Amino acid sequence: MSKTKRFRLSALSSTQIILLGYAAIILFGAILLSTPLASQARVWTSFPDALFTATSATCVTGLIVVPTATYWSLFGQLIIIGLIQIGGMGFLTMAVMIFVVSGKRIGLRQRFTMQESIGAPALGGIVRLTRFIFKGVLLFESIGAIILATRFVPMLGPVRGIYYSIFHSISAFCNAGFDLMAGVAGEGSITYFVSDPVVNITIMLLIIIGGLGFFVWEDLYLHHFRLGRCRLHTKIVLLISILLLTIPSLMIFFFDRNVEAFSYLSTPERLMASFFQSTSARTAGFNTIDLNMMAHPTKMVMIMLMLIGGSSGSTAGGMKTTTIATLFLCIRSSMTRENELRAFGRRLDDSCLRSAVTIFFSYICLFMGGAMLLTQFDGVPMISAMFETSSAVATVGLSLGITPGLSLPSQLVLIFLMFFGRVGCLTMVYAFAESHHTNAGVSRLPLEKIAVG
Repeated sequence: MSKTKRFRLSALSSTQIILLGYAAIILFGAILLSTPLASQARVWTSFPDALFTATSATCVTGLIVVPTATYWSLFGQLIIIGLIQIGGMGFLTMAVMIFVVSGKRIGLRQRFTMQESIGAPALGGIVRLTRFIFKGVLLFESIGAIILATRFVPMLGPVRGIYYSIFHSISAFCNAGFDLMAGVAGEGSITYFVSDPVVNITIMLLIIIGGLGFFVWEDLYLHHFRLGRCRLHTKIVLLISILLLTIPSLMIFFFDRNVEAFSYLSTPERLMASFFQSTSARTAGFNTIDLNMMAHPTKMVMIMLMLIGGSSGSTAGGMKTTTIATLFLCIRSSMTRENELRAFGRRLDDSCLRSAVTIFFSYICLFMGGAMLLTQFDGVPMISAMFETSSAVATVGLSLGITPGLSLPSQLVLIFLMFFGRVGCLTMVYAFAESHHTNAGVSRLPLEKIAVG
């Protein structure tokens, strides 16, 4: 029996291990959240609600069907923040750290699975990278919690203030979007702090740092922040991130200049709120203003930002900045009649374009298909359905408030989208599809062109 079990486990591919690992964590979290100990009322929580919450936390999304602050007990909230931390760092990162601390040897198979999990560019140095990730996460989350405590402790008292600071620092760094502010002056998300630059800037920086990716941190650290010596990946991520932070922020500031949500804010506060929403829309899920009051062009901008998301190997979701950059480089090469994708004096491998096209097409199909199912099941407006499905598949967590009222079929759609978004498009495909390699000795098919455009 044991030999058969070991054989079956060894027969699993690395992508299947990742897939089953996340599924197991979500199921375990859902079971814990469904117990009376996890709710403030000490009642059993329906399994669909517990499953939705566990999926949203593990997939660092932030969509909720019950208020986090007022429904879940301290035990339930600790389960949620634990799932967020595991989902943000990656469960294999946590597993490898446990192996390292316990002194156990990490084999080649575990290293390869770890590489697949975080999308590392090379197999070498995986354990060292894991230590670097773990130390970096603790450092940034600790600094964020200390800064937030300067606002939360005077307001909530020492114990509750420190707890809120740690919870929101982890949630922001992991790009999760879960918050406890429904228990503070009846506010949702962090709208209570819309005019507070300390809270806004701290959470924005945590979101940005978490969304840049582990490889970018390491590359900048090893090269002492000299961009000229950094890898092409780092340069592209930083460039696209800067563009996505500035241009959409100015668009939101312009589109919402006359809406009621901004009417009581001064110009600097409006600008800060615009930058916050642009930052948060890229998979974080916090908001400082009522999203339902935003103009439709702003909602479309946020949908596009949510779908793009953060960067590869980060706590963020979405199609990733490098995917969009690759597609734009393809467009540029087509317009200039170049045969290669070039950037910063380097050329990209052809496989990058194939992966980018696959990811883009998959996200668009799931985003639109999910929205159509939501309108079919619950009759919600298409713009609201699109906002919710883009938030789910990109693991963002921003919502127009329709999720708690959705039927079970619609919630199952969102659960699948969140799981897909966290595990990753290529991981899902490789976990179920057989690999077909074209060997050098096999004859190639005849080449023929078709008319395009």
